[in-house]
Amino acid sequence: MDSSSGEQTDYSAWSQEKLIERVTQLEAELKAQNRSLISAPASLPEKKSWKKPRNERVFDPSKYSTRLIAFKLAYLGKRYNGFEHHCNQSTPLPTIEEELWKALNKARLIFPQGSNPMSPGEVNWEGCEYSKCGRTDRGVSAFGQVIGIRVRSNRPLPKKRKEVVIEADGADESQAVNEFNTLPRENAMEMASPALAPSKVSAQDDPPKSLGIDDPDFEESLNFDPIADEIPYPSLLNRLLPPDIRILAWCPAPPLDFSARFSCRERRYRYFFTQPAFAPTPHQLEYPASVSSKAKDGWLDNAAMREAAKMFEGLHDFRNFCKIDGGKQISNFERRIFYADIEEVDDSTTGLSFVNGTDFAPPGTPDKGNPKIYTFTLHGSAFLWHQVRCMVAILFLVGQGLEKPSIVSELLDIEKNPGRPTYEMASDTPLVLWDCIFPREDDPERKDAMQWLHVGDGPGAGDAKYGTAGLIDELWKVWRERKIDEMLAGSLVDVVSKQGNKLEELEAREGAKGSKSQKVFDGGNTPRLQGTYIPVMKKPKMDSVDVINEKYAVRKGFESAEEFKLQGFRRLSKSSGGETPVAEHGDE
Repeated sequence: MDSSSGEQTDYSAWSQEKLIERVTQLEAELKAQNRSLISAPASLPEKKSWKKPRNERVFDPSKYSTRLIAFKLAYLGKRYNGFEHHCNQSTPLPTIEEELWKALNKARLIFPQGSNPMSPGEVNWEGCEYSKCGRTDRGVSAFGQVIGIRVRSNRPLPKKRKEVVIEADGADESQAVNEFNTLPRENAMEMASPALAPSKVSAQDDPPKSLGIDDPDFEESLNFDPIADEIPYPSLLNRLLPPDIRILAWCPAPPLDFSARFSCRERRYRYFFTQPAFAPTPHQLEYPASVSSKAKDGWLDNAAMREAAKMFEGLHDFRNFCKIDGGKQISNFERRIFYADIEEVDDSTTGLSFVNGTDFAPPGTPDKGNPKIYTFTLHGSAFLWHQVRCMVAILFLVGQGLEKPSIVSELLDIEKNPGRPTYEMASDTPLVLWDCIFPREDDPERKDAMQWLHVGDGPGAGDAKYGTAGLIDELWKVWRERKIDEMLAGSLVDVVSKQGNKLEELEAREGAKGSKSQKVFDGGNTPRLQGTYIPVMKKPKMDSVDVINEKYAVRKGFESAEEFKLQGFRRLSKSSGGETPVAEHGDE
């Protein structure tokens, strides 16, 4: 049949070439038809929906009261790029602040100008009175980090609503106050504790004298219970945060002069390590001991480390125990250490008990209980950048017998040693910001004056701590996953240690003796191999602080460090659009 006329076509008289041409034509037409059917499928009848269309309710922040509170939080830092978020800087891992920002926005506890709660975008704490206590580095954990922030509250606002008159093009235009921020609401009531430092509080910092308490419009606000009737902040945020970031407590009434950064007078750190620090070698397979170390590989001399740690206590210049950043232009490196010691942790890994055998342990080692867990526990007023990890690195060198405890005193003597030797700092993961203390200025014992309300405290709130999906329940999941990993890995090591020939039948490789590289423990999972050990005081010295600051200022286009301090911070801040640089106050 001819496709154009509809009549039957007689192909019997067609030549082979013409028939092939016709078949090719028909195939092309068929393919074109199939393509058109695929590109324009038949429309299916629409299904009727009995659901009412959902209208997204517009969130009006001006209808809500706000309050300044403090949070105490914990996090395991291994999956994060440190605590602090830096604007316009992408990091390979998220930061703790980014996760807090997303949770606070999603819960609509804060509402900065121009931010979409469902897509918060760049972190911006403007209008939230946000402050943080410490700035932990990548991999570092915290069990007592503190932040202060102004959040949405359930407390009713006064019924009287003022209006502002704005003149535009000569005409009076009346409109409601724009309160798209978390700043204090006018005439709203708020709780606060006495100032931690009354001597530094000015008259303008005092609470308002006239709150209109006799006004009947304030009656509803007065009847509000600031804890029982309030938003359950920790529970709400813990549902939105990752499982390895938890809100532990909140303070309903921070002091009048509260700043998580400046009100903190003591920060406590713990650095965890094992004894032995790394896998020891049996005596007959051990290479001849290095001339610079008398300790057996893997084992630390805790007594020597404790002697060295005690030298940190007191007021000292720690420029040789930190990383110096010329951009901060710091000139004062004095910090006070209240307490420094090596402490045993009540825990052990029994699956690795083979290390207690006489073939592995140095003479005089207790015959059971190893591996043990220890911490370098440190309490101080404030810390410099990477200060704790530098202090720990030196203690590990002392513990391995590579340095004498007196190395600490030598490095603290800045007149004799103005430039820091180029030693490596300790690994990041075992370090924990353990707690932050906020004492009153007249308290010599430095007791924490913050009135923390921990998760689970209060009538009928126990489920928030021990109930299903409570704080302990969620942390148990995190712990158990890691504990099973630990048990499996420990059992595997124990199985392998018992396989094959007996220990006394094992021999070292021929010619291997004498070719040993020094193993240096730095807190990581395995020691570093670095050939023949070079004592710290014989290593190359870095430039002094003054030289580092001067070089940085000149590199940035200033005549000197002095000019940079006078006008440089302001100029760099304007050019970068960022926050004016300040001296680093927290470790790591």
